[in-house]
Amino acid sequence: MTEVLTMGRVGVDVYPLQVGVSLRHVETFGKYLGGSPTNVAVAAARLGRSSAVITRTGADPFGEFIHDALREYGVDDRHVTPVAHLPTPVTFCEIHPPDHFPLYFYRFPKAPDLEIHPHELDLAEIASADLFWTTMTGLSEQPSLDAHFAAWGARGRRTHTVLDLDYRPMFWSCLKDAQERVKDALRHVTVAVGNLDEVEVATGTREPYQAGVALLAAGVTLAVVKQGGGGVLGMTADEVVEVPPVPVEVVNGLGAGDAFGGALCHGLLSGWPLAKTLRYANAAGSIVAGRLACAPAMPTVAEIEHALGEASHA
Repeated sequence: MTEVLTMGRVGVDVYPLQVGVSLRHVETFGKYLGGSPTNVAVAAARLGRSSAVITRTGADPFGEFIHDALREYGVDDRHVTPVAHLPTPVTFCEIHPPDHFPLYFYRFPKAPDLEIHPHELDLAEIASADLFWTTMTGLSEQPSLDAHFAAWGARGRRTHTVLDLDYRPMFWSCLKDAQERVKDALRHVTVAVGNLDEVEVATGTREPYQAGVALLAAGVTLAVVKQGGGGVLGMTADEVVEVPPVPVEVVNGLGAGDAFGGALCHGLLSGWPLAKTLRYANAAGSIVAGRLACAPAMPTVAEIEHALGEASHA
């Protein structure tokens, strides 16, 4: 039985091993598994959850690397299939701590993970998974758009149907399309997670409390608004929880949100109170922000508990 099933973006992250240097001058790189929902599956597996990902790669060596990495991290790759005519995406970044990490996505002519077709989905597994995690990127093009709505239809708004509002403007033809599609999507999910920029796309406001109210009104039962240095706000119909940030010396902030997501999955499936879940997720995100890579940096339970202990004594 799959506990955490994610669907959507995958690729290879090629990150410089030199910090504070433009790609123009970087000479050495590291190669890592990438893609937000894929990293969330890795983060959940690192915390002991059975996880799997639904996505597609190119039929190339980078696609084979993705299968190798998923198996190494303990993530089920049965639903990862090749697209013969499209290359596996590659993403480069620059690392300028504490808050400048420009990304360069190479997803041309089209990313294979947008070639997920409704008829290929294992709807029974999607319906039965304890938690199903998707992101906004999957709504940007067909046939992935229809596949996402087919998956949500199979779940029927089952508890722990999560939409990460992971809005990347370079993947969309225009902002209006993103706003319209996320509005439709929110009627089919029970949890929405996003930072201030992302909730503004979904709701029209970046004020955390008002964004939370708007997300609940749109149909979700739990809204999570990440505020960076301002901490995290979680909201349900019955409670509002605000959790402060965990101090960290940032090395690379790009994987922090995925670590947060994997830990959020773990807390939700554990049935923890919302405040405990958000503190745990915050700690996981802070750990990865202090490391270079994304997937290899995902923390263990022991590391998160240690970070929480240090935070409580700070």
